[in-house]
Amino acid sequence: MPALTRRQRLWSLTAAALMAAGALVPVSTAHAAPPLQEVMLVGNNWEGTADVIKSTGDFAKVGRINLIPDKQERLREIYTEPIRLIFFLGIRETAGEGHDQFVDDMYTTPDGSAIVVSRPSFGDVASIDTATGELKWRFRVAGYRADHMAVSPDGARVAVSASTGNTVHVLDIHTGRQVGSFATGDKPHENVFTRDGKIWNMSIGEVNNDFDAPWQDFLKGDRKITVADAQTLKVVKTIDMRQRLNAFPGGKDHSDSIRPVAFTPDESKMYFQVSFFNGFFEYDVAADKITRMKTLPKNPDTSDDRGTFVNDSRHHGMSMNPDGTRLCIAGTMDDYATVVDRATLQEGPLVPAAKPYWATVSGDGKACVISESGADQVTAISFATGQKITSVPVGDHPQRVRIAHLPAGWTGPTD
Repeated sequence: MPALTRRQRLWSLTAAALMAAGALVPVSTAHAAPPLQEVMLVGNNWEGTADVIKSTGDFAKVGRINLIPDKQERLREIYTEPIRLIFFLGIRETAGEGHDQFVDDMYTTPDGSAIVVSRPSFGDVASIDTATGELKWRFRVAGYRADHMAVSPDGARVAVSASTGNTVHVLDIHTGRQVGSFATGDKPHENVFTRDGKIWNMSIGEVNNDFDAPWQDFLKGDRKITVADAQTLKVVKTIDMRQRLNAFPGGKDHSDSIRPVAFTPDESKMYFQVSFFNGFFEYDVAADKITRMKTLPKNPDTSDDRGTFVNDSRHHGMSMNPDGTRLCIAGTMDDYATVVDRATLQEGPLVPAAKPYWATVSGDGKACVISESGADQVTAISFATGQKITSVPVGDHPQRVRIAHLPAGWTGPTD
């Protein structure tokens, strides 16, 4: 080994002394990620905020963050662009039930430094700094409305449905740069990243028109599942569920507008809700066919008039426990939620809930957490017993609920 120079010996001794004194930190320690806490984000659609609650236990509130800090700037833009203004007001009077839709879906970045949110009325995806509450970046989607999102398994990318642009955009979650996009059917809605490297998108068609009678179904647009390669974003398959429904006994009478879905842990089965139906279907992915249908109880106080269902959805929201033995169903217009045994499809107790709009699995997998959009609260239900655990008040019209990670000790922006 060559002898060290005088300068190298001096630096070696100085570095050792500084490290011993704690003034110089090894690189591996200096760049260690800050500790994170697991939480749940509750998006308050009409209010433009997210409540942050614990992901397990008593689901107590941790903090709150404003997800529309740039509201006045966005409104100034909209009111100076006539076409955007028409769509903005149209969203308010249709999907928004007379309210602006400020928050649809949300995910945190892997390091918890930002919440990325789709904002329907603004037609964008925005990144909000969790430390300061300030806007970090925003991305305008194709068309005029942003909808459901999904985050890639590594947390690096987010897929968002541009519901009036018939497009799914895939963005770098840190920068907002578009990685790519793919075309879908009419009104893309739910997105799911699967473990085999695909993105599944479900288009729901024209849910805001009044052609709700079964014989008018052809006026609801092009509804299909679009499956794209998650890396290349090339479409590898489209599934016309109309054909599969027609082939299944009793399926012909149901809409092919697919709402929320839930895959089994091995992704061999997919369960899905459709417009106007108080129940769901089971789809065998490999066999490419519907294998079972479950009709859930109707609330006698709920009108069967399809025109009264919010955005055509009678039931909207489902999730599955981690071992794949239970499904949790949000019976939106029937004002209940219930846990269903997946083997028998037998429902458990009907837990009263005010227009439940989403269902998510708790951090420990033991509970289903539903958003009660009609009561401004979230409610946890035991997968094991089907009974209510607790309810937690949140903001105006909660919809999407997502597991997230924020810095340990976070209770809200400091500035």
